[in-house]
Amino acid sequence: MAQILGLALLSLFITFILIIPFIDFLYKIKLRRQKQKTVDIFDKPTPVFDKYNTWKAGTPFGGGILILVVVSLLTLWSYGILSIDVNPWEIIVILIGFVGFGLLGLYDDLKKLIPSDKATFFGLRFRHKFIIQVILALIIALIFYFKLGYSFVYIRGIGLSSLGVLFIPFSAFVIVSFTNAFNISDGLDGLASGLFLICLLALLAITTQVDPVLSIFIAILIGSVSAFLYFNIYKARIWLGDVGSMSLGASLGVLGLLTGKPVALAVIGGVFVLEAGSSLIQILGKKFLHRKIFPVAPLHLYFLQRGWGEPRTVMRAWLLGFFFAILGLYIAYIK
Repeated sequence: MAQILGLALLSLFITFILIIPFIDFLYKIKLRRQKQKTVDIFDKPTPVFDKYNTWKAGTPFGGGILILVVVSLLTLWSYGILSIDVNPWEIIVILIGFVGFGLLGLYDDLKKLIPSDKATFFGLRFRHKFIIQVILALIIALIFYFKLGYSFVYIRGIGLSSLGVLFIPFSAFVIVSFTNAFNISDGLDGLASGLFLICLLALLAITTQVDPVLSIFIAILIGSVSAFLYFNIYKARIWLGDVGSMSLGASLGVLGLLTGKPVALAVIGGVFVLEAGSSLIQILGKKFLHRKIFPVAPLHLYFLQRGWGEPRTVMRAWLLGFFFAILGLYIAYIK
């Protein structure tokens, strides 16, 4: 445990020292939010989102790049320097999820800086990102099944339940779902990164009991994201960008699968699930019923519209996140 806490502090210290010059670097290369209208997956304008976020134009995004580099290098160094007996395929699935999805997000972020013929559109189209996400998730799922021998999930009251070959599409679904759930939730200062820290603390409590090796990566991630969150709370000086939201979201799914408790993860990350669920219901309503189910979606925009304000909405989401984390831990431990 002392080593785990030490790595978390080291990661926090390194990220905290580097993040200020990194923010200056992002300003220098003009990796900043542009003043332009956003659209949904149907290429339709999103006036409610723009109403509450236009003032944020000029704030640099891409904080996920720093987290990606610090955590990846420190993880590889830690597993090497500690001479830990670990299955290399376990490290591979972690890094494919963390780095692979991060690179996809980085490409999307860089595309936003390129002028487009469509003034309301920037970055990759959702369907293109989704296809690449599925391919990456299936690669990870195949490694889980064929190299790590995973084919089970823990279900409260049942114990370990084997899914057989169905574990492959199931695990791919978990990874893609959390990737997009995180991305959808990353709309307010400190919202997604704060909720992510809460989830990591719950996962750390699980892994210290069942997989101490995995807890090393989680501890390093906790330290780096904590330093980032200091600069990401309202009013944020830096945002994750898609490079951060995709890498952290995918990592959450991979970590849940590695613990063998993705069902508990769905509860621990309950706020992410609610955010993604509200958006999915809204999308299905527009496509099949040709009308909105909710006034606005995802949920954090609804509460902004009701006048809660950004800090209050984020703080209450964090409190709800703590409740879900405790409930998820209860589910994870009770048989």
